Amino acid sequence: MIQAYFSLLSVEAMADFEKAWKGIPMDFQIWLAFVAASIALLLIPGPTVLLVLSYAISQGKRVALATVGGVALGDFIAMTASLAGLGALVLASAALFTVIKWVGAIYLVYLGIKLFKSASTASLGDLEKVSYTSASKVFGHAAAVTALNPKSIIFFIAFVPQFIAVDSPLLPQFSILILTFVGLAAINALTYALLADKLRSKIAHSFVLEWFSRVGGGALIAMGVAAAAFKRA
Repeated sequence: MIQAYFSLLSVEAMADFEKAWKGIPMDFQIWLAFVAASIALLLIPGPTVLLVLSYAISQGKRVALATVGGVALGDFIAMTASLAGLGALVLASAALFTVIKWVGAIYLVYLGIKLFKSASTASLGDLEKVSYTSASKVFGHAAAVTALNPKSIIFFIAFVPQFIAVDSPLLPQFSILILTFVGLAAINALTYALLADKLRSKIAHSFVLEWFSRVGGGALIAMGVAAAAFKRA
């Protein structure tokens, strides 16, 4: 009985939402499909998620929350650039693709080395003695890692057109999809940051922080190497 009630409630809520959607220049069902696909893709951990987890566990929620804004900005830049034509240019220009690829790869390796080195700081004492990175730097790191990933630009070029109606105005559809994806990406990063911060309070031991910093730094370096080896299809 209760299940039937909630099922009916969700159907009614969806119907109300669909009515409210009328007037928006994009098919509601297509938008729902985009939301579902985006959530599935965002749940797959990548360099951005690893960066969020690393900052949340090693430096706490105050610093980690800055990554959320950085992730949102990075995704906004990458997605907007892709839909504005930069993605097509990257695919067409081997030189531009190589430049973006190497800048992103080198930056990932740099962050990985920095995180790996911070392991020695974490081993000196408890969480309160760990040296903190400013929120503004963390914001910049997250934005750069997210935006400077050539896979992101190429991914958006391949992913977004599936949800575009070519016989309707493109700008409103692009705006809706960009805002939707950026919002979901920010929520995803926030969820990882808050969960990692809760985990942090349970592992308040310097040797755990040292281990996590080394593993996280090594993983970022590996992702940087993988990004450098990435080739256009």
